[in-house]
Amino acid sequence: MVIGLREFTERVGDGAGEPVLDSDNGEELMHVQHSVAIVLGNRVPVSPGTLYISTKQVVWLSDVDKTKGYAVDFLSLSLHAVSRDPEAYPSPCIYTQIETAADEDESEGSDSESSDTLDLSKITEMRLIPSDPSQLDTLFDIFCECAELNPEPIDGEEEEHNWIFSADQMVDEVAEEGDHFSQDPTNSIGHSNGDHDLARTVLELQINDQRFEDADEMDDDHERGHH
Repeated sequence: MVIGLREFTERVGDGAGEPVLDSDNGEELMHVQHSVAIVLGNRVPVSPGTLYISTKQVVWLSDVDKTKGYAVDFLSLSLHAVSRDPEAYPSPCIYTQIETAADEDESEGSDSESSDTLDLSKITEMRLIPSDPSQLDTLFDIFCECAELNPEPIDGEEEEHNWIFSADQMVDEVAEEGDHFSQDPTNSIGHSNGDHDLARTVLELQINDQRFEDADEMDDDHERGHH
């Protein structure tokens, strides 16, 4: 997957054509909206064009120039919203924020988006302006639906190391292992990919706490015996 906005020129069909989708991997077209202008960063709107929303990406294709088109995967869209505030932007639109590979390298004050040379890898904002503003809510709902189909991937390594044990399990383990726990740490609860040091430390503390409690009880019995 290419992170961020990218050029898209693969079309099929007569006239302006439609985008070629990855149907072999289950990509399906969800919605087509004609007469949509696109604004990249702080640049002027480009129109006319047609917006195609699939289960995996958002594609805008120019109606007059078959070599001009843009696409972004839903996994690269960090935010999408309906914008109707004229102070934020003169035309009602769908506003999106795009994650890019250059995010960490670019400072917030970068003017790369408004320079003469268009560098798609640094475009972090995109606006989609339908000629009919009443379609904004429909477009937003479809964006939401498709975004839910593309959840953020979970880091497998973090998932493997996320283990939790309850206080009841800890007490049960202490009762079973007793003073012999330190001799066989591989049987400790919460053992995950060889990371048993933390579980062992916690359980040893629990054992020591139990010893202190037993010692206190013995002292109390001893004092009552003297009385």
